[in-house]
Amino acid sequence: MLEPEATEPDEPGPDHGPDPAPPPDSAGLPGTQSPETHPHDRSQPVPGAGPRVWLVPTPVGNLGDITLRAIEVLRGADAVACEDTRRSGALLSHLGIRKPLVRLDAHTMHRAAQVLEKHPRLAYVSDAGTPGISDPGSELVQAALEAGVPVEALPGATAFVPALVLSGLPTGRFTFEGFLPRSGRERKERLGAVASRAETSVLYESPHRLGATLRDLAGACGAGRPASVTRELSKRFEETVRGPLSELAGHFAAEVRGEIVIVVGGQDQPVAQPQPGDQRDWAQAQAAQGHSARDIRDLLIARGLRKNDAYALALQVTGAETA
Repeated sequence: MLEPEATEPDEPGPDHGPDPAPPPDSAGLPGTQSPETHPHDRSQPVPGAGPRVWLVPTPVGNLGDITLRAIEVLRGADAVACEDTRRSGALLSHLGIRKPLVRLDAHTMHRAAQVLEKHPRLAYVSDAGTPGISDPGSELVQAALEAGVPVEALPGATAFVPALVLSGLPTGRFTFEGFLPRSGRERKERLGAVASRAETSVLYESPHRLGATLRDLAGACGAGRPASVTRELSKRFEETVRGPLSELAGHFAAEVRGEIVIVVGGQDQPVAQPQPGDQRDWAQAQAAQGHSARDIRDLLIARGLRKNDAYALALQVTGAETA
């Protein structure tokens, strides 16, 4: 049975985007990319003389999750390199910091050496979370090390650690998979690795591919493999749903919003196999929610039903002629 756990909002609000937090001495400041001094910008040198690169984690949702050390580094760096200058500019404005912003994303990372030469004390931020974790950043580290520039990685926000803890699955050993390949042989191999692994696996996924990935995981790992899906971490509509993979696939068949973390139990975890008598009731419930015969068929197969039986039952509960 699915175990949803959601944080309900006290009042209506958007279900996507960061939650505001009281800015430190920065109320009403406009966003800017100018390096000019501002009364609220208490820039000062940060520890460590000479050239240096700092990887600075930024909040995955609630802006209040920024650390004091991250603020200190951002204030003391010569410039801030980032994936999106508008998004990072808004964060710096919120913090009352004015620094030159340099775009350094997956498409422009080849400029890393030139950027380091121009800005020898450089802070790097991704759009959210820790740079280099399923985000650009590792290339900058390599460029800095090759140039003999020291690198510091600040501890801070990342999505997969809270999701792993919230899953209720074993955390003593785990493998972080990041994003699976979208298709092909490599995707099948990675799914097989998750299925055969004894420890917990943690994956990232985009909202519009969540349903398909859960179905593929159920097919590879077994319908009853315990798992959880966490989305919108630290935001108003934060949600963690726990249950067998096949039920999670049904629950998230429709597209949702937010950043997604999937946590899958290892193969030695207790497996809850669906009872044969429950298959029809479950399929009828999926049909009542508007799922197509094709989707119901695929989900029934993931729940352990034989392909021909799943095909026939999907047709029956939807009244369709073809699936």
